Amino acid sequence: MIDLVKKIKAQELWGEEAHRLYSPPYRPVYTYDEILQRNPKQAAVNILFYLKDGEWYFPLMLRSKNIHDTHSGQVSLPGGQYEEGDLSFEETAIRETNEEMGIDRHYIRIIRRLSPIYVQPSNFYVHTFISYTKRNPIFKLQKSEAVELIEFPVSELLIQPEPPTLMALPSAGNTEVPAIQFKNHIIWGATSMILSELRHLLKNL
Repeated sequence: MIDLVKKIKAQELWGEEAHRLYSPPYRPVYTYDEILQRNPKQAAVNILFYLKDGEWYFPLMLRSKNIHDTHSGQVSLPGGQYEEGDLSFEETAIRETNEEMGIDRHYIRIIRRLSPIYVQPSNFYVHTFISYTKRNPIFKLQKSEAVELIEFPVSELLIQPEPPTLMALPSAGNTEVPAIQFKNHIIWGATSMILSELRHLLKNL
């Protein structure tokens, strides 16, 4: 793991170039100054690597449809809004992983940040972290937030086609959007854009 961490830290980030591959066609692109003018809410998400049967995975979750926000019923990474008691966005990512996934925060080790991404429909500016857990996770989902755990193999991410598959989704107004299909789940929008940058980073290790 130490060798992998060093390689991940040494990689350049792809930022908007990687995000654009999975960006819905109607997504506006803002400059940083334009984003700040919109006074976005700050949030953080966590890509948590863990070993299972000799293979690296990270957890995703299917969000409850009972959550009345823009992203209810979608697949997402663990994460959420920055709170006043958080010491940093890194702390937000760890806290939310603990709350939503039940992972003991003392075993979570942050490796690095990825590029931030602005999510216009919900006006969130999202800070993404890559981390790993030093202990095999025992997941306990926060039922008010998540209805299903999705254990996503890193190897599955690396074999995604490029350009990505286009799918017409009801949640996207039946517009064709780039998406990742894994088993019976469709991953699109900000989550797929974040995973696109992760994919580019890992492919160059």
